[in-house]
Amino acid sequence: MMFLARMDVRFPDTLTAEQIADFQVREKAYSGGLQESGKMAGIWRIVGEYANHSLFDVESNDELHEILSGFPMYPYMTIKVTPLSKHPNSIR
Repeated sequence: MMFLARMDVRFPDTLTAEQIADFQVREKAYSGGLQESGKMAGIWRIVGEYANHSLFDVESNDELHEILSGFPMYPYMTIKVTPLSKHPNSIR
């Protein structure tokens, strides 16, 4: 099952620069593992925003929920998920 997720990050003003840097390091490691496994099929930055679009290839809604809630920045994310289905005009 393919899903497109828009993830917007908003840290509270109470976090220090060091805490944010720690989140960024852990987030990179977590998403790297997902990309290596193929569960995260792609990730794109949204220009001018602290946000991304990520493409997930997972077995179920529950698996996607588990993956998304595992992101270190999850408590500071707003996530919008769009289920995808193959377009009849797709040549791939």
